[in-house]
Amino acid sequence: MLTIGQLAAYAGVTVRAVRHYHQIGLLPEPERDASGYRRYGAAAVVALIKIRTLAEAGVPLSRIGRMLGADAASFAEAIDRIDGDLREEIDRLERSRKQIAQLAAGDSLTLPPEVTSYLDRLREIGVSQQVFDGERDGWILMVARWPDRVLEWMPAKVAQLEDPRMVRLYLVLSGMTGEAGDDQLMAEAADIMADLHNQAYAAGERDADEVVRDDMPFELLDDLADTADPRAGRLRQLMRERGWSGWTRLERLPGPSS
Repeated sequence: MLTIGQLAAYAGVTVRAVRHYHQIGLLPEPERDASGYRRYGAAAVVALIKIRTLAEAGVPLSRIGRMLGADAASFAEAIDRIDGDLREEIDRLERSRKQIAQLAAGDSLTLPPEVTSYLDRLREIGVSQQVFDGERDGWILMVARWPDRVLEWMPAKVAQLEDPRMVRLYLVLSGMTGEAGDDQLMAEAADIMADLHNQAYAAGERDADEVVRDDMPFELLDDLADTADPRAGRLRQLMRERGWSGWTRLERLPGPSS
């Protein structure tokens, strides 16, 4: 008859594991001898080896108890189910590995290639890191809301970068440093945006109805801008003075300029 230490050593597990199996009812506790020590026989050794083998194969401890007493057919069925669970877990881990590998790619983790290509063009233009970060985070919000529509918009967005006014706008925004001279740059930025909006409006361009009715993304975009730079509110005010509610969508204000 074996002590708990001898049993653990024979089966290739730790004494702590044996005690845990006792605690959860997986391995029955034997009677104690006259000295008060547990003594284990061959049946306990066999049961413990089976438990260890199943646990090492990835079988959850909660299932092992039922499997130990199952007949051959039930045991095989349980193994099939566990194998299916393990395959699903392997697939999940593979997906996680791919996502983790994408972290090295930076922006491409959360944005489609069409948007990251547009962001690359902004870097080529020479926008500041602050403007780049704001543009990237704004597209993350838009893609989350309208993943399919964003892909439709991107060719037009890329084409806009061929317009010197758009390039100048990004450079003006990048040139703001928080100094007194920013007022002039902010006014120039508002003039350019109003000019671009007026041209699009005159050409009959409008945001799609579903986009116009969905205020949440635009409120988030404004919040994003305000968090990044408190002067964003001043820029929206300048746009209102020029007949527009803001710069994130084509929304003309009523008045003489309409």
